[in-house]
Amino acid sequence: MSIIQTIVTSLFHGHSVKTDPMPDFNLERYLGEWHEIARLENWFERGLRKVLARYDHGENGTISVTNSGYDVHTGERKEAHAKAVVGDAPNHLKVYFVPLVYGRYEVAFLDEDYSRAVVSGGSLNYLWLLARTPQLRDEDLQPMLHCAEELGYDTSQLIYSNSLASTDNGVGRDL
Repeated sequence: MSIIQTIVTSLFHGHSVKTDPMPDFNLERYLGEWHEIARLENWFERGLRKVLARYDHGENGTISVTNSGYDVHTGERKEAHAKAVVGDAPNHLKVYFVPLVYGRYEVAFLDEDYSRAVVSGGSLNYLWLLARTPQLRDEDLQPMLHCAEELGYDTSQLIYSNSLASTDNGVGRDL
């Protein structure tokens, strides 16, 4: 680990979360568009709703990452681009939004048809619940919440990002 990575990790990561490797994880099936169903609020997505993540083949064996969402204050769509590489397990990625500094991206839950995923950012500060569709039925959401809770996350703090919500009180309405 580089000195820069060590400093950034110590400054921005809370209690560490390590997810189990998924030896049968199929990156090809995982690629494509994912809707952010819920997340823990974080500084780089603050005020964004209707968030999408897109994963595609990148250059030299990397994964191209595009995250986008609507700013609740301006209504403008914002985008961030990154590159990712497979880490210490097939379901563990290192995502680089800036050179030399990566964020952990660990798939902790994935249903068998690759339509729902729980992603840990490696600490109790970063969690995403993703789906191929913008909405989920409660019976499809519950196993995802259970997985997050088993990892130690406080799911009562989740922001459901397919609503236009006030950043002050979290009360939302559909866009």
